[in-house]
Amino acid sequence: MKKILFLLFLSVIGLFGCGNKKSQKISKERTLFGTHIIITVYDEDSKKAEKAIEAAFNEIERIDNKFNTKKIGSIIDQINSSKGKKIKLDSEGKEIFSKVKELYEVSDKKYDITISPLMDVWGFTTYASEKKLPSKQEIDKALSKIDYSKVSIKDDYLLFEKPVEKIDTGSFLKGYAISRAKLIMEEIGINSALITSISSIETIGTKPGSKKWRISLQNPSNPNDSSKNLAIVNLDDKAMGVSGDYQTFVEIDGKRYHHILDVKTGYPVSDKKMVVVICEDAFTADMLSTAFFSMPIKEILKYVEDKKNVDVFIVDADSKITTSTGFNYFLKK
Repeated sequence: MKKILFLLFLSVIGLFGCGNKKSQKISKERTLFGTHIIITVYDEDSKKAEKAIEAAFNEIERIDNKFNTKKIGSIIDQINSSKGKKIKLDSEGKEIFSKVKELYEVSDKKYDITISPLMDVWGFTTYASEKKLPSKQEIDKALSKIDYSKVSIKDDYLLFEKPVEKIDTGSFLKGYAISRAKLIMEEIGINSALITSISSIETIGTKPGSKKWRISLQNPSNPNDSSKNLAIVNLDDKAMGVSGDYQTFVEIDGKRYHHILDVKTGYPVSDKKMVVVICEDAFTADMLSTAFFSMPIKEILKYVEDKKNVDVFIVDADSKITTSTGFNYFLKK
């Protein structure tokens, strides 16, 4: 009888002990892709949390080194700078560029990562202190080298056909990297986390107490004033990608020109200020937010309404907000 009572006593202590454990907040920051990436984890086991964060950052860094256009020695740098315009891909590379091809078709060929020559003439890839407005001849020459239909995967090789010279991975690589980081953290057993690189966000589950992750949407007309933010988005195990005309720009003769360029005209897209996409992974969210920026709003909404797990928030040039039906679910009530 005493033995039974003792075991019951231990069971009760164990139950109360488990109940008293509290999730600890662990947050770390690192600079990769030329931006600050912050990972926040809630977990009862701080050692597991720190291990997961370190593994996530290592995965992001691996992808940065492997696929970043700007990283000397990356496979993208190698093919961009080679004469043969051919490089072997592993299964990861094939998966990435197959997805890019899919978004190229979805956007009516406006999402085109062979855009590098146009980025060059606008000064987004150079560090000159004074930028100049490109001439029509310079823009036309750059446009003649943009055509993702000339990029293909054959026998495990990524191939460029003329006139394509370079590709740029900037529109999707951060999103892909943090989506991979999320998977790594989940494999380690993390159930509550936020990974953010400002314009690309991944979430794992919710915060403690089933509280959703709250993300403020900046006002593209006044992004530095938090009191002017447009909305608060509530995320639960979802990803978000943001493209805006205020994020990256060059200033020429006192006027700003943003980096989301129309591959049909050669000039910055002028009918939108911001596009926000919520979907299942940040890789897709990043590509869609960029692709949607160059698409007519009616086409965007048609595409989104046909999908179960994609929603969009659009701010046009007149600051009018348009959302897909499902996006309202994510807005703070």
